[in-house]
Amino acid sequence: MPDSALLALSPLDGRYASKVDALRPIFSEYGLIRARVKVEIEWLLALADEPGIPELEAFPADARARLLALADDFSVEDAARVKQIERTTNHDVKAVEYFIKERLRDDAALGPALEFVHFACTSEDINNLSYGLMLERARGEVLLPALQGIAASLRTLAHDQAAQPMLSRTHGQTASPTTLGKEIANVVARLERQLRQIAAVELTGKINGAVGNYNAHVVAYPDVDWPAFAQRFVQRLGLVFNPYTTQIEPHDNVAEIGDAARRANTVLVDLSRDIWGYISLGYFRQRLKEGEVGSSTMPHKVNPIDFENAEGNFGIANALFEHFSAKLPISRWQRDLTDSTVLRALGTAFGHTQVALDSLAKGLGKLTVNPERLDADLDAAWEVLAEAVQTVMRRHGLPNPYEQLKALTRGHGIDAGSMRGFIESLDLPADARQRLLELVPGSYTGLAERLARDI
Repeated sequence: MPDSALLALSPLDGRYASKVDALRPIFSEYGLIRARVKVEIEWLLALADEPGIPELEAFPADARARLLALADDFSVEDAARVKQIERTTNHDVKAVEYFIKERLRDDAALGPALEFVHFACTSEDINNLSYGLMLERARGEVLLPALQGIAASLRTLAHDQAAQPMLSRTHGQTASPTTLGKEIANVVARLERQLRQIAAVELTGKINGAVGNYNAHVVAYPDVDWPAFAQRFVQRLGLVFNPYTTQIEPHDNVAEIGDAARRANTVLVDLSRDIWGYISLGYFRQRLKEGEVGSSTMPHKVNPIDFENAEGNFGIANALFEHFSAKLPISRWQRDLTDSTVLRALGTAFGHTQVALDSLAKGLGKLTVNPERLDADLDAAWEVLAEAVQTVMRRHGLPNPYEQLKALTRGHGIDAGSMRGFIESLDLPADARQRLLELVPGSYTGLAERLARDI
């Protein structure tokens, strides 16, 4: 590990750095500057294509290509130059404007357009669109694929274990049996709902000036339909146009995608805790890794560290997502700057989510099912058939079925003999009695297998 990683203040840049590589080009300072450059370049191109702005002629094809290359080929060295300019401007977006002008100044075709770089824009016009592009990329390239990978692994497990009976534990007590596959299928269904919610969040954007009214735009070019122009531009970037804002786009969309991610994370915290418990019960074993130590003092231990790591990192991410949701939609009057520093932490929330998903995937990949332990728990829990017996008694009109089974089973040890003896004593039709006599805890799973296979 290089010294820089050992000295990192955040584990995302130290211990977990390799797990968040996919997010670094998106949410790093470089990623933000690169997105700003792209928005500025696209705005300049859009202005040049507008016939109502005669002072700015459309660029020839080779000039357009050079402009687009400035954004598409933007390098870390370019970002360093922007930061160098910022040391003088003490303004990060203005530094981007000056960087672009610096690159265009000596270009015969593009030089005359210098003063249309950042034309009629406030910094937030550039920033909100930049963060929209960053969130769209993070959602499509990193978050959704990682969640879909978890869902696919869980679906495979649900299908493989669809028929494996398992004792339920409502309130931590023995309860009607299920199958291991059905319990995993429940998680798949929940997670896929949240995947749809994340994908459906509209990432919005605006480019309407200092207080959202196109003041500067109109005074310079009163005949241009600026709201229509702005809508076309925002949609050209792949975002959803927000026509009503103050100086800032209100960030409701950031809160929404954070809330959607938080709900998915919460589903997976629930899963991580349940798997942790099932490992403790012996329902799952974990594949061993050569050389790996479970405990520094107890050689026998194979700890469920991947699920614990996932739970902890989901928790950190969710704390940040919750803050985004509570803070970002609030801005004093037409604008305050409290959102600026908070938005810079988006990568931290997505980063801890990514670390958690990586750990969860790793943990799921280590699991092997221990059917003997699952079956043994069921064989020791004949009392769970009380529900089945009293329900059949109800159908056939026998008196006080619930109360009779409660007296038989509650607080008492029940085995196959005592349960079958009770069934034999019942005045039931022969076929109903026989069906109950053939029932064992492991076969009393209802439609669990079918439901697990249908997911």
